[in-house]
Amino acid sequence: MSPVPTTPVLEGRVALVTGGASGIGRATCEGLGRAGASVVVADLNGEGAEAVARALHADGVAALGVAADVGDEASIEAMIEAAVAEFGGLDILHNNAADSDPELIGRDLAVAEMDAAVWDRTMRVNLRGPMLGCKYAIPHMITRGGGSIVNTSSASGLTGDFARSAYAASKAGLRSLTESVAAQYGKKGIRSNAIAPGVISTPALEANVPADQVAIYAENTLTPGLGRAEDIAAVVVFLASEAAAFITGQMLSVDGGLLAHHPAMAEIRKRVGR
Repeated sequence: MSPVPTTPVLEGRVALVTGGASGIGRATCEGLGRAGASVVVADLNGEGAEAVARALHADGVAALGVAADVGDEASIEAMIEAAVAEFGGLDILHNNAADSDPELIGRDLAVAEMDAAVWDRTMRVNLRGPMLGCKYAIPHMITRGGGSIVNTSSASGLTGDFARSAYAASKAGLRSLTESVAAQYGKKGIRSNAIAPGVISTPALEANVPADQVAIYAENTLTPGLGRAEDIAAVVVFLASEAAAFITGQMLSVDGGLLAHHPAMAEIRKRVGR
């Protein structure tokens, strides 16, 4: 059963989700639609975005699919303008898209081995893209009295690792961006928060993380299983709703307790049979 509420807590709101064609993005589009919002599905995969929009429409949700490259400023501006033109405004922005190309991830190495081109491409999509999304969305939100921005960060942005240095830094940067937007536009009705997912079962996980490594993450997750895209979607819907009206400038870990325990706990638990 999906944890996303089916009550229309977002009735009359207009939401835009980047990276909306699959994984967390698609689940969030579906969750926002079930909560009553009109939904703009934006993705580099334009056909995928349109397919999700058609599926939403078949379920009675007002939806629009838009091809958008969050690595390109003109494309981001056009994406926002398309949402406003279609639905008359914008209330919710979920900056979710990230560059999950396996070839790029495979070249995202330790710092001393880093190709600057890998670093720059990662930052362009994962950090610069959300900044530009905020830049073009905020003025439209202010004209409607405010809005909610939710950025998808990552547990990787809260810790160090053997590799994926650029990805981690880009996700850590989203926390600061989130806080800056909250500080700068809070008095104008803009709330800005971030979510730090743990290991979530998505196509991107399957493409980029070997099964034996996923098993290690599962052992270190405190819940019985790994997270689902719907678990993240439920938190986005909550943060976008009036139930979260007094929450802004926060990074919320949604990681099944992955980072809540001592690093040695999983191995010790196996040895003592717990």
